[in-house]
Amino acid sequence: MIQILDLREQYAALKPQIDAAIMGVLESGTFIGGPNVAAFENEIAAYVGTRYAVGLNSGTDALTLALRALDIGPGDEVITTPFTFAATTEAIVNVGARPTFADIDSVTYNLDPSRIRSAITPRTKAILPVHLYGAPANMDEIVALARRHGLAIVEDCAQAIGADCGGRRVGSIGDVGCFSFFPSKNLGAFGDGGMITTNDERLARRVRRLRAHGASVKYHHEEPGYNSRLDELQAAILRVKLPHLEGWIAERRSIAAAYHRGLRSLSALTLPARGGVGRHVFHQYTIGVDARDDVKAALAAAGVQTMVYYPEPLHLQPIHHGLRYKAGDFPESERAAARVLSLPIYPELGSERLAAVVEAVASAVERPLALAAR
Repeated sequence: MIQILDLREQYAALKPQIDAAIMGVLESGTFIGGPNVAAFENEIAAYVGTRYAVGLNSGTDALTLALRALDIGPGDEVITTPFTFAATTEAIVNVGARPTFADIDSVTYNLDPSRIRSAITPRTKAILPVHLYGAPANMDEIVALARRHGLAIVEDCAQAIGADCGGRRVGSIGDVGCFSFFPSKNLGAFGDGGMITTNDERLARRVRRLRAHGASVKYHHEEPGYNSRLDELQAAILRVKLPHLEGWIAERRSIAAAYHRGLRSLSALTLPARGGVGRHVFHQYTIGVDARDDVKAALAAAGVQTMVYYPEPLHLQPIHHGLRYKAGDFPESERAAARVLSLPIYPELGSERLAAVVEAVASAVERPLALAAR
């Protein structure tokens, strides 16, 4: 089976450095709030291009604490996409605010700025764009719209570390950027981990307080907070990996280009947008195809693992039934959910396995078409 991602190969390549980093933490006896966390925060801030970075327990917590730090809560609305992972809107709901959806662009699968305008109400406090699959959202237009209406911008960069828009890295464009270091991400830990980035000293200071039970000084609690700290062990592992990130992104982009060359003749497929508004880092290589489930089953039978990110848009899921959206409200998101299929992509994939995936996709796509023609 050609897996969609094989983290064992990355670990094998970095085993001596990672093992040494782990042993260094174990021998130090410092597991929370140690020197690796502080150093990694500085390194991420420098990489993203912001003044501050604050390590957290997860990408979900990064979104939640970012919204809390912006004083977004009950009675407020946050505009975002219905075509994303549930954590995006879960954070909005968990601070007491209401998610308001705007549909996506049919090519990039990211928020369509032209559709955000009609979703703005007097209660709107923020726009929360998601840089889905590693492709940057159209931040120039989103920023212009937000500034015109006095709205904050929280960037969901969980899948897009290293992506850029107009020469600026995602996470440095809005008021705050939110990152995930879940193991499958382009920069992944050996467990959960997250980070916010910002140029706003007040926001950074507030998030640092919120992550430590609302206390800026130990045992002196100023507000209800969370237990949401990036631990020293994960920070040490991530520090080993970070210098390799740009090389891994280059490999992902090279694999994506090879996929494009191999699949572009298949008219039944919609391939990921090329060019766009900035650098795509290809956390996923996601095609669109009718009869998606048939194609997925055929690929599995051929020994190729694929994933569907995401099979049901959020406005139609039980978690948001109270928002009273219905089928047909966001047609591009609904169409994407029925068609998207992510192929194997990771830096160690190699040309042999890539060629096998291309051949299997061609065969899988042609088979449903042949059956439909009967």
